[in-house]
Amino acid sequence: MQIQLSEHFSYQKLLRFTLPSIVMMIFTSIYGIVDRFFVSNYVRKVPFTAVNLIMPFLMVLKTIGFMFDTGGSALVSKTMGEGKPEKARRIFSLLVYVSIFLGILLTVFGIIFIRPIAAWLGASGSMLEDCVTYGRIILIALTPFVLQNEFQSFFVAAEKPQLGLFVTIAAGVTNMVLDALFVAVFQFGLVGAAAATMLSQMVGGIIPLVYFLLPNKSVLRLVKTKWSGKFLAKACANGSSEMMSNLSMSLVSMLYNAQLIKFAGENGVAAYGVLMYVNFVFLAVFIGLSIGSAPIVSYHYGAQNHAELKSLREKSLMVIAVFSISMFLLAQLLAVPFSKIFVGYDTELMNLTCRGFQIYSFVFLFAGINIFGSSFFTALNNGMISALISFLRTLVFQVAAVLIFPIFWKIDGIWLSAVAAECMSVIITVIFLITKRKKYHY
Repeated sequence: MQIQLSEHFSYQKLLRFTLPSIVMMIFTSIYGIVDRFFVSNYVRKVPFTAVNLIMPFLMVLKTIGFMFDTGGSALVSKTMGEGKPEKARRIFSLLVYVSIFLGILLTVFGIIFIRPIAAWLGASGSMLEDCVTYGRIILIALTPFVLQNEFQSFFVAAEKPQLGLFVTIAAGVTNMVLDALFVAVFQFGLVGAAAATMLSQMVGGIIPLVYFLLPNKSVLRLVKTKWSGKFLAKACANGSSEMMSNLSMSLVSMLYNAQLIKFAGENGVAAYGVLMYVNFVFLAVFIGLSIGSAPIVSYHYGAQNHAELKSLREKSLMVIAVFSISMFLLAQLLAVPFSKIFVGYDTELMNLTCRGFQIYSFVFLFAGINIFGSSFFTALNNGMISALISFLRTLVFQVAAVLIFPIFWKIDGIWLSAVAAECMSVIITVIFLITKRKKYHY
């Protein structure tokens, strides 16, 4: 039976409703890891390092999708909670159309400037050529990738989270199958890995676009709309935290890479890449829970159902606490196996990766509450607080830590930087959750 946003959510119902989003985010992360696995093991260290070096720039260009997906779905869900479905559909359509336009512009920009940017990031020689080759192929699917990220949240707002999961699985299977064919079987190298990712992103973006263009049984569909700077600005303000979070993560990744090259050379960048890909899988649980629960929070906020808001906040934090402890313990157990899978062909690199992962895994004890807190305020249409949490967590605290800690603890200080940033962010998040509880009645 389909669960509606207007219902009361028990622990069981909350987990059932958010499970497709959690699985969707985990699967998205896993097929990204599979892609890097083939690059690392079949194309080897220099191309693998090149992918890790250029990826933050590619993610910067993709942040538009992260802004419109959470901010837009919060606004659309709140509007539906107010009993205005036609208005919600017009806002939804406006956001999708603007995203397509901006995606095309960013694609052109990225393709033109990727070479000088890769050189500025520190690439040279064959690594520079690998960065340009991989990046330009990936950028072909920038607009579909932006749409894929947006539709992940809009499927939840449309009360169709299972369809979002189906699309993600379809894109992931496409990527993994094509990786195996293009890289392992046909030996197309880095070009094959990039093509596999590009085509999978086409699948992930075009299928939901067609679904919402055609008549469907969901509460959302693409309709004729009018330009509205007010609605667009509101969605951007709501989603600014998620855009800031992803933009900051990309910029900080560039800084991490610079510090790692300084303290550990190419091995440091490669090890950090492995940590980030595994990190995405673990954090995907928190992100999926936040994406899945945000439209529920927005709906009940719009409907002024204060008792349900309080219940959602309490249950979500309890679930996050259980997940946090479980993932920390799991990360400690899997540090060696994960390192062997990706870089087992290089003993020095494997040992560096394993050491880094054992230290970095303390992040999972604190990250969940920060991710949920930021998403929670976005769902309440308070983009300012959400953006502040994300800005401090992903940029200010990270930059300060990664510049200071290596002075005292060298390479270990770099791995500790993320842990320190999450710890400091928890304090900020808890303060906001406590001080704003009377205003939002949760």
